[in-house]
This record gives sequence, structure tokens and C-alpha cells, in this order.
Amino acid sequence: MKLGYITAAILMVTSAVQAIVHPVEVRGRHFYDSVTGKPVINTRYDPLSDVNKCARDIYLFQQLGLNTIRVYSINPDLDHDKCMSLLADAGIYLVLDVNSPLDGQHLNRYEPWTTYNEKYMSHIYKVIAQFSAFNNTLGFFGGNEVVNDYISAKAAPVYIKAVIRDMKEFMKLSGLRKIPVGYSAADDLNFRTSLAEYLECYAGSPDDQIDFYGVNTYQWCGQQTFYSSGYHLLVRDYDKFSKPIFFSEYGCNEVIPRSFQEVGAIYSSKMSEVFSGGLVYEFAQEANNYGLVDYDDEGNVRLLPDFYSFRKRLSEAPAPPISKSDLAVINSKTGGTIPRRGDDSGDYKFCSTEYANLDVSKGLPKPAAKGIIRSFINLQSL
Repeated sequence: MKLGYITAAILMVTSAVQAIVHPVEVRGRHFYDSVTGKPVINTRYDPLSDVNKCARDIYLFQQLGLNTIRVYSINPDLDHDKCMSLLADAGIYLVLDVNSPLDGQHLNRYEPWTTYNEKYMSHIYKVIAQFSAFNNTLGFFGGNEVVNDYISAKAAPVYIKAVIRDMKEFMKLSGLRKIPVGYSAADDLNFRTSLAEYLECYAGSPDDQIDFYGVNTYQWCGQQTFYSSGYHLLVRDYDKFSKPIFFSEYGCNEVIPRSFQEVGAIYSSKMSEVFSGGLVYEFAQEANNYGLVDYDDEGNVRLLPDFYSFRKRLSEAPAPPISKSDLAVINSKTGGTIPRRGDDSGDYKFCSTEYANLDVSKGLPKPAAKGIIRSFINLQSL
């Protein structure tokens, strides 16, 4: 599992940073500003607990022209108010993973029934309770690459869906702001469409459907095109997906320095009808050599060649055109709805009994921590 540092991202229809942020809602297959109705196309230190480091990095986010970042893990016992306020002042949203690499704070992908319990859900509820207070919390990832091979594909899908259900139920029962909940998937051809379809479908409650879907893909490496990279196949495979979808990680580093040619494609009309932008991996340099910046022991920043290349590509990226379905929502006095694609039945796409290479036959487990939701509600009211 990845440690909790910031991944640069951009999800909006333009790369310009705005000074005021409003809560984001999911309507149909895209994100929308809840006020303006405009589409948003997409005990240890943690990266949002040190205000000085936040201020340092936010300046660089602004230099890149970002409007969204992803953080892989935080400690909900620390204070994040100042960093989140600084991000909001800079017009930057947060997509936050609710899991962490620590014991009891993530699902065991091979034996999820051993970790899906009160301790695990208590951690998630604490994260949600804290970050739901911030308007610039765009969404929560309920899992990241939990399904990544045939074994996990047999054991984990129903537990991922159960976690999503529990997160949404917690927000509803607690009276918290309804923040979209999604999943970040490994781009494995064996599960590319089947896992997305399963997490999108209606199993027994509207709460068990994801609100958005992230794809971690690294298939555009070096000098490639929309077709040679296989990006056209991603668009084809997800064309009937009815929820917002974006690249939750991208930025292959098999060819160094990275040229980030894919940025132009991601924000072009070839992709923007299906994908709501993406998050480049990653901001801070680690051993895997994906960073845009590096730090010395004193915290001083060194901008790496990839920083300049990525910034140039973003500055040249086109503003994705607003689709007809987007305009229908913007022009509707009530917010409207976007016609869904695929084999929808009524308001929901009902689950099938079988999905390719997945085992969903046992159905969703009962909530592991339903009793403690009341405890959280009581604590919040004190």
C-alpha cells in the first residue's frame, strides 16, 4: 500500500485555480458545483497536518495550475483544519483515501472477512466525520487496488461494496454532508469492466453503489498516441459507465524524463465525454521515482524535470467541451438529471448474479459496525 503523500491532480474543465470552492455533487455521470451548477470535470505526521509544509506545497500546486489533489492516508486524530483552509483559499479540492497501511485500517484483500470489523470501520468513520466539514472535500476513496489478481477478485468485491455502503449510510445517519464515495481500481484487463459494473450496480440499497470510479493506468509511456497507447480502448470500455470516472493515477515513468503527452489526450474531446480528467502520480519524490519535486533534509524543495514538463502540458491542455448532457443539467432549474447509458432499469442499474472473473455469489456481508454509528452520532452532538 502507498504511504500518505500528496498526488497532484486536475479534474476541472479548466486548469485555472479559483479562490472560492463550493461542495461538489454527483449528477449522473459527472461532478457538478452544487452552487453554480457548472460541471467539475474533474500519531505520525500526515501530509495535511503540517501547515508550513502545506503552504509550501500549495504554492507549487498553484504554479502547476492544479485544482484537485489526492491524499492516500491521514491520521484522523491530528488537526487538518489549517491545511484544508489553505487549500480552499487556493481553490483546491481534496480526494481522500479513507484507508491507511496501518494495522486495522485497511481490508485484507485475500481474507477481507478478517479485517472488515468495528475497528476498521471506526477508523473510516473518524476520517469521514472530520473531513465532511470541509467544502473542498470532493470525495472519498473507499479502496485502492484491493482487487489486483484472481485470488482477491474472488474474495474482496462484496467487501469493497459493503464498505462503500457503510460509508454512505454513516454520512446519512449522522446528518453529515453527502460526500461522493468511490473506488480506485488497478487497470487490469481481467477486471477492467466487470469490477466497475459491479461497484456501479444496485445490489440492495442505493447506498451500495459507488458515486464515482477511479482507474490507475500507466499504459501511455513515452512517445505514443491516443491509439497506440490504448487510451481509445479505455474510452470504449467505459463508454456505458453511468457514474463520473477519471484517472486516479497516471504517468508512466518507463521513459525518463516523462513528457506527459497523455495530458493533451485526457482533456481532449476524444475523452472528456467519458473521463473527468485525472490525477498524475505523484507529487513528492519517493524510491519509485515518480515525483515532480524532491525535498532535502531541511524541507527545501527541488523542482524536478517532470515538474516543468507536466506544467507545460497542463498549460497547453484544451478546456474540455461541455457536453449536451452537461448543458441539460446546468440549464435545469432543479439541477436536472442526465440520461443514463446502458441497460439501466428505472433509477438504478441492478446487479447481475455473475461478473467476469469476480465472485459476488455470497452477496454483501451484514454491516460490521452498525452499532457504533449511533456512538459516533452521540459523540458529535456533545
